[in-house]
Amino acid sequence: MALLTFSEALHDSDRFSRRHVLLGNGFSIACRPHIFAYGKLFEQADFSKISSTAKNAFEALKTQDFEKVIKALRDASKIATAYGCPPPFSAALAADADGLRELLVQTIAASHPSWPGELTDAEYQACRSFLSNFKTIYTLNYDLLLYWAQMHTAEGETPSSDDGFRTPQDDFESAYVVWEPDQSHDQNMWFLHGALHVFDSGTEIQKYTWSNTGIRLIDQIRDALSKDYFPLFVSEGTSAEKYEHIRHNDYLAKAYRSFSSIQGALFIFGHSLAENDNHYLRSIQRGKISHLYVGLYGDPNSEANKFITRRANELTNGRRARNPLSVSYFDAASAKVWGT
Repeated sequence: MALLTFSEALHDSDRFSRRHVLLGNGFSIACRPHIFAYGKLFEQADFSKISSTAKNAFEALKTQDFEKVIKALRDASKIATAYGCPPPFSAALAADADGLRELLVQTIAASHPSWPGELTDAEYQACRSFLSNFKTIYTLNYDLLLYWAQMHTAEGETPSSDDGFRTPQDDFESAYVVWEPDQSHDQNMWFLHGALHVFDSGTEIQKYTWSNTGIRLIDQIRDALSKDYFPLFVSEGTSAEKYEHIRHNDYLAKAYRSFSSIQGALFIFGHSLAENDNHYLRSIQRGKISHLYVGLYGDPNSEANKFITRRANELTNGRRARNPLSVSYFDAASAKVWGT
């Protein structure tokens, strides 16, 4: 299969009035593959903090994918209950799933670049150039790279993105900013599954910032984790579980509705179209998007890319004739998101 270059895909998409992008983990891996690949997270995780049996689950399933193991443990807990296994057994499985979720957050925070200066100006410039092609940016990633890139502006330059967070009313010295639903109409950047620097306090959605405190963002997050405060972070194993989490949080639910309403062209970069994100893939299939441009990395005939193309083509099924969805594929490497 011949792939478009990213430039050719952009040129082809000029026929649509609006162009959006959905970012997956490949966006972060392209920047720092030694950190953000699932295998690297597994290597860096401190399993001594949780049950020893949780790590055994990775070996049993022959994977280093946290989300796959979390899903398997939660499914096993339900099955154990259905089969009448002793309650402590099913409870232990569920507890290991919860422990792995927290360990994943802690590992990402611990291995994350400490501050924006660890990325070069050239990397930021390339990333901002890539992002500037899109009206709205949606990300499924939890890390800070997208936020850093959007905030890395020249002196006097206003950030081109709006993530909907504002200084709390009557609290201009607050250490954080809050998401205001009634001020989100101009929002053009959404963290669909939450992010390391976004916390649900129970009464409001808070975002930690460097500008309000002078403390490195990753240090603020690590401090919060040490106090058992956990970020707004959707890492449930199945698509159904993720969707349930999304529905019960105002920010995540609004992000979902925003994504479901977009029209025109959608570029997908760095995402494998895996089933655990079916809740967003279904919204593409049922929505108003006219054309998908899906990035493939490496040999388009590899098994991984064959899976992606099959899944993408399936999304075109079930559309009404008056609202068809078509798909093109582009070489993800040619986008040079981080300049390389």
